[in-house]
Amino acid sequence: MELTENKEKTDRFRKRAEALVSQMTLEEKVGQTLYKAPAIERLGIKAYNWWNEALHGVARAGIATVFPQAIGLAATFDEDFVEKVADAISTEARAKFNLQQAQGDTDIYKGLTFWSPNVNIFRDPRWGRGQETFGEDPWLTSRLGVRFVKGLQGHDENYLKAAACAKHFAVHSGPESERHHFNAIASRQDMYETYLPAFKACVQEGHVEAVMGAYNRTNGEPCCGSPTLLQDILRKEWGFGGHVTSDCWAIKDFHKGHLVTDTPVESVSLAMNNGCDLNCGSLFLYLKQAVEEGRVSEKRLDEALVNLFTTRMKLGVFDSREANPFNDIPFSVVDSAPLQALNREAASRCVVLLKNENGILPLDRRKLKTVAVIGPNADSRAALVGNYNGTASRYWTVLEGIQEYLGSDVRVVTSQGCHLYKDRCESLAQAADRLSEIKGVCEMSDVIIACMGLDATLEGEEGDTSNDYGSGDKPDLNLPGLQEEVLKNVCESGKPVILVLLSGSALAVNWAENHIPAILQGWYPGAQGGLAIADILFGERNPEGKLPITFYRSLAGLPDFTDYSMKGRTYRYMTQDALYPFGYGLSYTSFSYSQVQTDTCQVGENGITVRAVVKNTGSMTGGETVQAYVKICREGTPNAQLKGIRKLHLAPGEEAEISLHLAREAFGLYDEDGCLQYYPGDAIVYLGGQAPDCRSRELTGQSVTALHVKL
Repeated sequence: MELTENKEKTDRFRKRAEALVSQMTLEEKVGQTLYKAPAIERLGIKAYNWWNEALHGVARAGIATVFPQAIGLAATFDEDFVEKVADAISTEARAKFNLQQAQGDTDIYKGLTFWSPNVNIFRDPRWGRGQETFGEDPWLTSRLGVRFVKGLQGHDENYLKAAACAKHFAVHSGPESERHHFNAIASRQDMYETYLPAFKACVQEGHVEAVMGAYNRTNGEPCCGSPTLLQDILRKEWGFGGHVTSDCWAIKDFHKGHLVTDTPVESVSLAMNNGCDLNCGSLFLYLKQAVEEGRVSEKRLDEALVNLFTTRMKLGVFDSREANPFNDIPFSVVDSAPLQALNREAASRCVVLLKNENGILPLDRRKLKTVAVIGPNADSRAALVGNYNGTASRYWTVLEGIQEYLGSDVRVVTSQGCHLYKDRCESLAQAADRLSEIKGVCEMSDVIIACMGLDATLEGEEGDTSNDYGSGDKPDLNLPGLQEEVLKNVCESGKPVILVLLSGSALAVNWAENHIPAILQGWYPGAQGGLAIADILFGERNPEGKLPITFYRSLAGLPDFTDYSMKGRTYRYMTQDALYPFGYGLSYTSFSYSQVQTDTCQVGENGITVRAVVKNTGSMTGGETVQAYVKICREGTPNAQLKGIRKLHLAPGEEAEISLHLAREAFGLYDEDGCLQYYPGDAIVYLGGQAPDCRSRELTGQSVTALHVKL
């Protein structure tokens, strides 16, 4: 029913778009295929800039709420909450758009078409842009991607609140330094099993308005001009009805990097003919020549324009102010107290407690006189925001959050400890120039909070990072620079140490796991991050995040970065034990599972339903992520895969009955041709608060329930 209504609504706008496009000259049409589309005053068309970003908040256009980076939001494992955050982002987006339009401001980053979410799979921990994704699992990425799209686009019966874009279609995850000429080779099985599901879900369930092609080639075809991706799969197989945009200046790579064309006019012809409607860049200016020379039909150009103007009409920008309810959202909602509170809650929900030996956390402020906060990320705003970030009116670093929480009751002392990745803080000083200060600060303190990790100057997109690594990818999984040396010196003080990691990816903190009693993964927690982490450290909130990625012990055993085969990658295919596994995260309380059962022992057309009673058996209110995994008992199949989640918040002693429906597709496997097959045999459904692997059992002391079913 929803799909039918969506198509009928789209068709009404398409007819209007067709009528408008039919009145344009060839030159006018070509201009509208550029991301910076000029006004056509005689037709009442305003200038419009398609390029805008909202990965974790409205970005690059002044003050807005800076939410936790996408990988942090993924750690919530909470579909409802992710949609709530996306809805808040689109509310701010509309408020800012309304103000900008009133002022005649149509600059870049001022439109309603947002090139988010990034639903690529974080297949390799070295990839600098993995922080932009929802992690390594295609099922989790699909669920969170769909809900993020729905939150951005809204649920109005007539108009889109904003237009979302699933990117980068389709096989894209580094290396950043090679993306302009790289050919990602993926089997059809890996394509349909891993790289395509989130895009398919965003298209068919989320009704995402746009899809962005990737820079690289996939199996020999440049993604922004790929007949396989853009025509066979996206349009024909999935029935996508929105518009396709190129990544920025990606089309020039056709002839400069990939060498599949010789000239700009050949490149734009390849892109347009295969379904790319919009050019982030300026190369589509050559379309006029391409049409005149017969390389591109004007009919195809018209089709692209209709796709684009249908989106603009869905946004209501061609209708009266009174007709569109989103025109009434005032600018006063931007950076408002409710949004700041939501942001703080988001940052708290993202935190993953990796280790808590002997219950050292939460800290009791009444027992403390002096707290040390040490490390390059202790007072770093850069470590709060990640990449593709907006601008907050106020930032709370970890140091500031702890100072705010403790007030004048407890003294807080601090040291940078070391540079994030260089061997000294001051260029003229000797190496390890903060070592004496570290020792002095530790000596006078009761407890030490070490803030280490990365920021977006070390990991990110090619061209955005500013460090010696260059491309934005990590050379290894180690803490950079002198950070581990600082940790060792801190531990030598004999004082209790808590390690807070801020990063957008996995770090191999093996030494810390063996020597430091408590470790938190805070991701890039957003502008309210320091307050949220203080809340966790001192027990005002209970950590509830789970890892959406695997924390490996090292790069040993991982395939080459350029190898896109999934063999040996991620929790679904790895054979070695993780340092910290996917789906893992501790709590200050405990939960029990009872009455775990399925409604049938035979998986039929309608799948099965798993039920359980979950109880908070500890002494603190907390959030539990119920996780369902499916393992097909057949040789050569993936490890148990996540197929269901449910978030619960329970007070001490409180219990709740939950049910998770697992569709039949959860028990299917893709064959070498990329076709979903249902093989007769046996499967195991695992239900609990973690994945069913040995390392999770070792770390938590808990097991999950295994239910055997027939296929």
